Parts: sequence; structure tokens; C-alpha cells
Amino acid sequence: MRHSVVTQITTLALVILSLAACSTSTTIDEFREARLDLELSDSEQVVVMGRRHAGEYETEPDFIDCIGNRLASGGKVSVMPEQQFLDSFYPWFEPRVAPLKLKRMGMMLNDPLIAERINSLSIRYLIWVDGRTETTEKSGSVNCALALGGGGCFGFASWDKTASYEATVWDLKQLDEEGRVKVSTEGSSYVLAVVAPIPFIAQVQDNACKGIGDRLKGFFSHVEPGRSKRN
Repeated sequence: MRHSVVTQITTLALVILSLAACSTSTTIDEFREARLDLELSDSEQVVVMGRRHAGEYETEPDFIDCIGNRLASGGKVSVMPEQQFLDSFYPWFEPRVAPLKLKRMGMMLNDPLIAERINSLSIRYLIWVDGRTETTEKSGSVNCALALGGGGCFGFASWDKTASYEATVWDLKQLDEEGRVKVSTEGSSYVLAVVAPIPFIAQVQDNACKGIGDRLKGFFSHVEPGRSKRN
């Protein structure tokens, strides 16, 4: 009888938690300097870079890879992997010397070596992504123990996460800032333990990647060689 009651309570809790944990809230703000899409020919590439501030923190490399993959999906945008770009331009984009402002980027492009390498790799747009995913609140606990007759876990834990990021698009040919996309995703995750721990994880970072990546993809349009949509 006791086992049946525990099973019923566990089942009910699982249903409630699965419904709660699957919901996240995402807000996206977009700003563009120009009404027309950004031109991108077959030979030109885009680079997505994460901000790194001299060891204080860095935008997660796996999140940058995720955005790059979203941009490249469908073949509309050619994306150079971040690490390949860093290796090609070492040490100019290391944390202590990376151009965090467009003016600084313009000064770097005055160096013939850097400018020639940008041109040889056909890098047209640089997208800086700044932000991180943080745990904002934790509560509860899960305890596990072993005994002669077996073992198990019991308890309940929850935590909230917020993923906040901003992407800034630089046109390295025109040396202009073309637009920004901001995304903020919030969600709650849970672990229910009755003998075995059962997690319900809110995919806040995945949702943030999808939101920001899809919006950025909408910035670009393919342009045939020799043609231009913009004045």
C-alpha cells in the first residue's frame, strides 16, 4: 500500500514538473542600421566571435559554435569557425588586444598584413557576441545513500538560469556597424529524487542560440558576382 502511494505521488510530481520544466521565456530585440539585407557573395565569409575580457570572463565557445552552425545551416551564409579565425590572426584577437570597438578595428585594418589576410580569407562580416548563461537562484537538495539492502536518493532541487547575449555585426569592407540582436532566455530546471534522481532541464542556452542565430541569418542575402543591391 505504501509503495502504491509513493508511486502515485511520484507520478503526479513527474507530470507537474515535466510541464513546468519544458517552458522557457525568450525575449529578442533587433536593430538594423539599413533596411536592406546585408550582401554576401559566394566567396565571402562571416566570422562569429565571443567576447573575452582578459580572463574576467568569456562568452562560452560552445555557444559561439552553436550560433555559427545556425547561420551556416541551409547554405545561405558561409561561416569560418571561431578557432580557425583565431589561429589565422594570432595574436591580434587575443583577449588583451582584441578590437572591442569599431574604431580600434579600423586601426588594425590599417596594418597591411592584417588587411591582406582579411582579404585573402574573404572575411566580410565580423559578428561579436557578448554575454553568458548564469544560474540565478538555487533551492532544495538531493541526498543519496548506500545501505546493505541497496541504496537510493531522495529530495528535490531546483535552479533558475538566465541566458543573456548581444550580437553586433561589423561590415569589415565598409567599416560600419550594421546591426545588433539581443536575446534573453529564462527557465527553471528541477531534479526530483525518489530512489533515482530524475532531472528536468530547461534548455535556456539552446533557445537563446536558436533565437539569436535565426535572427542573424535573416540579416544576410546572397548576391551574384558583379551585382549589388546597396548604394
